[in-house]
Amino acid sequence: MVSELLLVVAALLVTFDVVAIFTLIFFERRDPESVLAWLFAVVTLPVIGFVLYLVFGFKYFKNRAFGLKSTGDREILDRVRKGLEPGVPDETERTIGGLVDYPDLARLLWADSAAFLTEGNQVDVFTGGSAKFEALFAAIQSAKSHIHLEYYILRDDELGKRLLALLEAKAREGVEVRLLYDDLGNKIPHRRYQALRDAGGRVSGFYRALIPSVGFRINYRNHRKIAVIDGTVGFIGGFNVGVEYLGRGPLGPWRDTAVRIRGAAVRALQLRFLLDWNYATKEGLTLAETYFSKFSRVGSASIQIVSGGPDTTWNPPREQYVKMVGSARRTCYLQTPYFIPDVSVMTALRIAALSGVDVRIMVPTKPDLPFVHWASLSNVGELLDAGVRVFSYNEGFLHAKTITIDDAVTSVGSANWDLRSFKWNFETNAVIYDTAFGETYRKIFEADMARSTEITRTTYAQRSGSVRFKEAICRLFSGAL
Repeated sequence: MVSELLLVVAALLVTFDVVAIFTLIFFERRDPESVLAWLFAVVTLPVIGFVLYLVFGFKYFKNRAFGLKSTGDREILDRVRKGLEPGVPDETERTIGGLVDYPDLARLLWADSAAFLTEGNQVDVFTGGSAKFEALFAAIQSAKSHIHLEYYILRDDELGKRLLALLEAKAREGVEVRLLYDDLGNKIPHRRYQALRDAGGRVSGFYRALIPSVGFRINYRNHRKIAVIDGTVGFIGGFNVGVEYLGRGPLGPWRDTAVRIRGAAVRALQLRFLLDWNYATKEGLTLAETYFSKFSRVGSASIQIVSGGPDTTWNPPREQYVKMVGSARRTCYLQTPYFIPDVSVMTALRIAALSGVDVRIMVPTKPDLPFVHWASLSNVGELLDAGVRVFSYNEGFLHAKTITIDDAVTSVGSANWDLRSFKWNFETNAVIYDTAFGETYRKIFEADMARSTEITRTTYAQRSGSVRFKEAICRLFSGAL
């Protein structure tokens, strides 16, 4: 009886694995390295590999969940491009002509993700949580019309409670309040939102599990961090809502980056929020002029808002990063907590460095996710031979997701330099064309270098055997993501 049961279980495992293998090879469009990694996992670990593939790799749920969102978003964005939405004027064709040095980058982002280009924006940068949240809370307190917030993580701690109390007070004043969170990242109990709802505020999760009992929750996360107040001021960057982003968590000091935008680019942030809100709530908000203010020039920056996710055909944040690296002529400085790129990104960085571009990558010394940390170290180590300089940030945790090239173009947003941001998460970056801002951020990067240890070819070659083993294993399985 036992032997017969074992035979049945073995037969089922073989059947499941064969189905997974055929699906990977013949029915899913994946990068070859991703296919090989999943095949390795399924063949060498028949039970665990199949379960991991079902939870992390199977694409059926993505197509079912986001096919309609993709279609609906494209229809609205096409109307914007054709000038059929007067509240969201597309200035791209006229503005690209003024970007003499980087028109190809602007055209790519416009064609790839409908990232229309605006000019005359004012941009302020924040690298610490206290300053960022004080600026955000001040903007919320001054709101007269509406407050739109979209965050991946919301903690039920001092900072999260302060935000909810402020939103509730504004809702009671008659201000429209909409809060969109990710179901996995949200840590505030649903009952805690009731006071905000009672005050007239609207709260919604972005994406719920199709099969909660099985746990299809890890992928397709809304990783964006966006705030739009009255349609006139916007925030975007890497900060979530929680006291650790103030440097009061287990990782100690928190080094992140966010920007406050005033000007026409706020329209693009607003549009991104409304598309996501309508998908999550089916409220059907229109692109009314109430949400899209008219702007005059308030600064010198031209900006594109680049978004990507499982609802897009390609991977706009990844292609944005590849194009920016390829467009660099003198300098290319990037920061990321997780560095697990695909072949296209690694190749672009290597080519840039070998072409004489000063390429520098900064990652954290202290990891929050050890698996990802060891895979990241393996990847940056591979680039040292090409002349890429690598720095390990020592003063707390580095969570910034940025790249700045030639003191001219800078990207700040939510997309990490990893496969999860490129394939599975919903991400948004602000691409800022402005030499003053570029010089400012280059100096910020150089100041961070003083708090970092450079990883050289010599020091990397001296790492221990246990470190080499951890890097190799983590890098191998990271390819399956």
